[in-house]
Amino acid sequence: MDFNFTEEQEMVRDGLSRMVREQYDWETRRVAIESEAGWRPEVWAKLAELGILGMPFSEEDGGFGGGAVDAMVVMEEFGKGLVVEPFVPTVVCAGGFLKHAGTAAQKEEHIGGIVDGSQVFAFAYAEPRGRYDYANLETTAKKDGSGYVLNGHKAVVIGAPWASHLVVTARTSGGQRDADGVSVFIVDKSADGVVTRDYETVDGRRASEVYFENVSVPAEALIGDEGAALPLIEQVTDEAIAAQCAEACGAMKVAHAMTVEYSRQRKQFGVPIGSFQVLQHRMVDMYTEYEQSVSLTYLATLRLDAEVNERKRAVSAAKVRIGQAAHHIGQEAVQIHGGNGVTDEYAIGHYFKRLTIFDSEFGNVDHHMKRHIALS
Repeated sequence: MDFNFTEEQEMVRDGLSRMVREQYDWETRRVAIESEAGWRPEVWAKLAELGILGMPFSEEDGGFGGGAVDAMVVMEEFGKGLVVEPFVPTVVCAGGFLKHAGTAAQKEEHIGGIVDGSQVFAFAYAEPRGRYDYANLETTAKKDGSGYVLNGHKAVVIGAPWASHLVVTARTSGGQRDADGVSVFIVDKSADGVVTRDYETVDGRRASEVYFENVSVPAEALIGDEGAALPLIEQVTDEAIAAQCAEACGAMKVAHAMTVEYSRQRKQFGVPIGSFQVLQHRMVDMYTEYEQSVSLTYLATLRLDAEVNERKRAVSAAKVRIGQAAHHIGQEAVQIHGGNGVTDEYAIGHYFKRLTIFDSEFGNVDHHMKRHIALS
């Protein structure tokens, strides 16, 4: 198995690393997330200009012919800078649905907008009582003539305050938890009956509670076959998990480096605390957790095109191990930083928050442990 990156991927990594370092420094990010908007549209436009938003799409769809490995490279660099712009909801999730099941008309209407940055998507899948079960849906889409009418409530929709469109899961038939009867729709966020309540998340991003009150959508809004979308949702969310594992690896790498550097600077009893053997051991353990996480991220990414159960096992294994590692590295980093680790002015506390929240997205450690066991 070849673990080497292509020349183009290395160029993308170098370019993004430079952009994050020069234009996404710590203070600039703080100002952005504390602003009313909560993000920088000019950064999104820059990513479009660099071709980052179109990289995972095929050339036939208007992209640059990349794939999951390219998304992994991008997300690792984003993790290093705690980038809040909605690459996963827009490019990985919405783009994934369009790539795998979109009609020619849907691709023509939306992929170009994703690539040039004019269309921003959010993925509205989670519900207050869903418990990571994509089929556990109270949101409904009932036939109305040739179209559908949506009603329901979606919770913690990441990136929704910035979105122009939503990808929404809804039940078109069957019981609340049936595997059959799940469908996916593209909904214009400005449509009549879409109501949002926006807020800042713990890790500095923005999200919304989204309510659908008799929202009419045309038949052309349906992605894939009606009532048969659950396998498609699982495929796209597995791709999103792999991308976020790469993001977590980037954040863990920086958190570890910050901690090592701080231990060299901070003195106690007249010597740097990094000279204490017990802290050296703890920082070595952090590095070991990071390296294991990188390996499992590579495996999950390379298994995204494998047979369904093999893909699910690899992704769940990565989500479990990296969820555990993210907790460990985040908590150790904060403890070694001492009181500075929990202040808003120090970057390490924000890395801790992002690494902590990682576990709750698309299924936590316990959920994916159970899925892996069931598949084994």
